[in-house]
Amino acid sequence: MTVSEAFKALYDTVVKLRGPGGCPWDQEQTPVTLRGSLVEETYECLEAIDENDSDHVAEELGDLFLLVTMIGYMHEQEGKFTVASALKKINDKLIRRHPHVFGEVKVKDSAEALENWAAIKVNQEGRKPKDSILDEVSGGLPPMDRAFKLQKKAAKTGFDWTDAEGVISKIREELEEVTSAKKNIAHNGETELEKELGDLLFSVINLCRFHKIDPSSALNRTNVKFTGRFKYVEKKMKETGNEMQKENLEIMDKFWNEAKRNNP
Repeated sequence: MTVSEAFKALYDTVVKLRGPGGCPWDQEQTPVTLRGSLVEETYECLEAIDENDSDHVAEELGDLFLLVTMIGYMHEQEGKFTVASALKKINDKLIRRHPHVFGEVKVKDSAEALENWAAIKVNQEGRKPKDSILDEVSGGLPPMDRAFKLQKKAAKTGFDWTDAEGVISKIREELEEVTSAKKNIAHNGETELEKELGDLLFSVINLCRFHKIDPSSALNRTNVKFTGRFKYVEKKMKETGNEMQKENLEIMDKFWNEAKRNNP
C-alpha cells in the first residue's frame, strides 16, 4: 500500500466513523473533547521515541495521525476547511520556506536556513514581526518546555551565562532563597515559597540547557528509574509481608537501597 492509499484509507475510515451509521462515541467528539487525547498521545509518542522502540513509535504515530485527521475532518464537516486544504497549506509552506531546497537560494548552514525561514515569514507571508524574541515561544507549551525554549531564545541574543559554574552558583543562591522562604512560611505564606521554588526549577532547567540536555528527557529518565525502584520496593515489601506505610519507612529504605544497587 502506498502512502497516499494508506492515508486515503484512514480518511475514509474517519468519515465512516463520523457519518450516519457510524460510531456514537466518535460522532459525539469535538476538537475540544479531543484536546486532552492529542496531548496524551503526543507524550506517549515521545516516550516511544525515548525507548527507541520503532514498533511502538509506529503505533503512537498512528494514533496521532488518527487524532489529527479526526480533528481536521470535524472542521471539514462544519465547512470551515478541508483536510486536503490543511495538507496543501503545510506543503506549500514547507516549499516556500525552503528556497535553498526548492529554489536557487544558497545557505551555508542550518543557522542561516533558520534565519531565512524567519525572514520569509515576515517578508513573504506578511507576518508581523514579534515585539520580543520571547514572543516566538508559544504560551501553550508545558511550563518546563516553555522555560527551556525561553532560555534558548534569550541566549541567542548573548544574554547567557559565560560558563556552567555561573549557573550552578545561581542554583545554590535560589536554593538558599527556598530555604529562607520555607523558614518564613508562617509569615509570608505559601506564595513566596512557590515563587522561590519556581526560580529554583528555572535555574536547574537553565543548567540542562547550558549542557545541551533536554530537561524533559532528563526528568523522564529519572521518572523511569524511580518507577522501577519503587516497584521493586513494593514487590519486596509484599514478599516479606510488610505493609507500604510510613511506619515501615526504614524497611522500605532498605529495599530502596537494594534497588539502587541493582539499578544504578
